[in-house]
Amino acid sequence: MTSFENWVLSYLVNAAWQVPLLFLVAWLAAWMAARIGPGAEHRVWVGALLAQIALPACPLAPGQFWSVLIGLLSWSGASRPGDIRVIVGPAAALQSSGLHLPPPGPTILLAAFAGGICYFAARLAQGLLKTRRMIRQSSPLSLEGQNAACWTRARAIFSAILSDPAFTPALAASALIAGPVTVGSRTLLLPQGFLAQLPEDEFDALLAHEFAHMARRDFAKNLMYGLLSLPVAWHPALALTRGRLAESRERICDAMAAQVVSGRERYARSLLRLASMLSSAAPIAELHALGIFDSNNLERRIMNLTGKRAELRGVRRLIVLAACAALGAAACTSALALRMEVNQQPKSPTNPVHVKVTFLKIISKVPPVYPPQAKKDHVTGKVVLDTVIGKDGSVENLKVVKSVREDLDHSAIDAVKQWKFQPFLLNGEPVEVETTINIIYSLGK
Repeated sequence: MTSFENWVLSYLVNAAWQVPLLFLVAWLAAWMAARIGPGAEHRVWVGALLAQIALPACPLAPGQFWSVLIGLLSWSGASRPGDIRVIVGPAAALQSSGLHLPPPGPTILLAAFAGGICYFAARLAQGLLKTRRMIRQSSPLSLEGQNAACWTRARAIFSAILSDPAFTPALAASALIAGPVTVGSRTLLLPQGFLAQLPEDEFDALLAHEFAHMARRDFAKNLMYGLLSLPVAWHPALALTRGRLAESRERICDAMAAQVVSGRERYARSLLRLASMLSSAAPIAELHALGIFDSNNLERRIMNLTGKRAELRGVRRLIVLAACAALGAAACTSALALRMEVNQQPKSPTNPVHVKVTFLKIISKVPPVYPPQAKKDHVTGKVVLDTVIGKDGSVENLKVVKSVREDLDHSAIDAVKQWKFQPFLLNGEPVEVETTINIIYSLGK
């Protein structure tokens, strides 16, 4: 089985437990961030979604990350004349290890994963095609009287918000929908005959909410989230995250719309009257049709609009933001630290297993010597060596993978080949470890 297939299996195994873990942490962080406002809560759920997608694919352990970061920071700082710094890592044990799935488990999982991606990609493509057909089969609507005045007023307000005098949304009617929706970047669709029975105040609230979606570019964002989510779209916890993300997005648009229609209570009453006007039939499930009742959480939205809860300001706001950031960092660090590797290869010296750099202990180290001529010529740079640490801790198969200049390369090799490491134990037995060693030559100013 190839390394790519092992990586896919590792992604699936880690996503199975990391996605719900991140959802639970995001739920707690969002609960705290809700006191700041819907925007902060929405950013929590966006961050959770991106972490659920990316973390299962990240093989870097926290120790490796901090080791590399500290090394880079130390290199970028002020250095003494002729300073030489050494950074070791990343490393891989040349022995089969990790989680093993009995056959035909790996084949079944890989086939199911590929089939799942194809299925959800097909659903995404079908949704886009239906959205396009919905736009093409719609008929433009013309406005008169008070409705035209409402449209002009809302367009002027959002033109100012966007600093875009050319903000010109389109209005059309469609027989394929049961409620108002925004499709594409700037197209508002209404059900057939809906406008004739819509009072002026409700039309004003409707325009404000849908124009808020357009101003936020929610259509494009929703498409991006759908594409990025394909590898983990099979996980139920991801659907919960997407639902919370949609709910917080609607509350942001509610807040923007309430300002436009001069009051949260007035806007809340308009929402209730609009809901009573809509048909009991459910609208077509379109991923990219963002409607005023898209998130199916009207009761919570009304409570949020009419509640008397004051938003946090000043120091308390900073404390909540810091607590949310600490929760996110702790969850991501834990997810990386507890990551499981799936390795279906037979034991072989060509089958590496990731090793934390902090586990590699140098018993004796000969420091490299800065060549005098290189100092005189003001030559600096980083020599990267690839080596195998033998079962006895000796340095073997030393070779240059990134060269600076021949004398610096020789200086690095001459020093490192004399190093001695503590033997690395895997399952209680010494194994060979492949790693890189970075020798950084720098001169003070």
